[in-house]
Amino acid sequence: MSVELAPEFQLRVRRDEPMSRHTSWRVGGPADLFYTPRDREELSAFLRTLPDATPLLWVGLGSNLLVRDGGIRGAVVCTHGAFTRLERRAQLRVYCESGVPCARLTRQCANWGLGRAEFFAGIPGTLGGALAMNAGAFGGETWHQVVSVEVMARDGSHRTRAAQEYQVGYRHVGAPANDEWFLAAELEFTQRDAAAAGAVRELAQRRKQTQPLGEWSCGSVFTNPPGDHAARLIEAAGLKGARIGGAVVAEKHANFILNEGHATAADIEELINQVRETVQRVHGVSLVPEVRIVGEALR
Repeated sequence: MSVELAPEFQLRVRRDEPMSRHTSWRVGGPADLFYTPRDREELSAFLRTLPDATPLLWVGLGSNLLVRDGGIRGAVVCTHGAFTRLERRAQLRVYCESGVPCARLTRQCANWGLGRAEFFAGIPGTLGGALAMNAGAFGGETWHQVVSVEVMARDGSHRTRAAQEYQVGYRHVGAPANDEWFLAAELEFTQRDAAAAGAVRELAQRRKQTQPLGEWSCGSVFTNPPGDHAARLIEAAGLKGARIGGAVVAEKHANFILNEGHATAADIEELINQVRETVQRVHGVSLVPEVRIVGEALR
């Protein structure tokens, strides 16, 4: 779609930007507009000048995102590299902006002697994405640590909301408004004890042993059904190594789908659907995708 931009943004916004450059699966067609703001004030100005009819998508590291091959109509706002403040506000309180990678948050909390942040090392995206889906790993969940969040609305206004204003569940966050996006959060942790000192190293080693790190993937594709694990169900259905085009179910961890280097988004989406259908047929369990699928298919 053709979008007229204010003159001050003509050179700051990239048109027809391949989303394969901005997703961990390394697939995805072009976005009509792709914008990384310098700061909140510039982002607010951009949103105020963006036509109301223009669809808007916010992304971080693109680690939980499948963009179809036809690309994205409208505008993409990228927070990674934009909102990177991370500071200690009180003995147990941390202020973290949405563009901060979760791995960095874990490392800094360890440096500050704060505990209960170790699980963030298992989340491959930014805090903004973790807030949006209540991401978790190794038994921890993002919103267990949230005190308040700062959000920006489609009209460019921003405000602070208490954590209690959100309806939070397993990999789900119900927001009080549909047209707000996360800018930052205040998080509360605990004092790190001796037992937690080696937890980050232990979790990192566990990930290395059990997950195909360094491969092109989105992390876990499906949420775990109650009382079970998606990876176990997929493996038990004989799907390890199943492939469509350049997309394959990982041998190391069955809840990962890898792009071997030449997959299309259509390959990956078709394989996701095949896994769901097979697990439903074999186990009678309907797997729920954790990954967000956006954009248009090629025509």
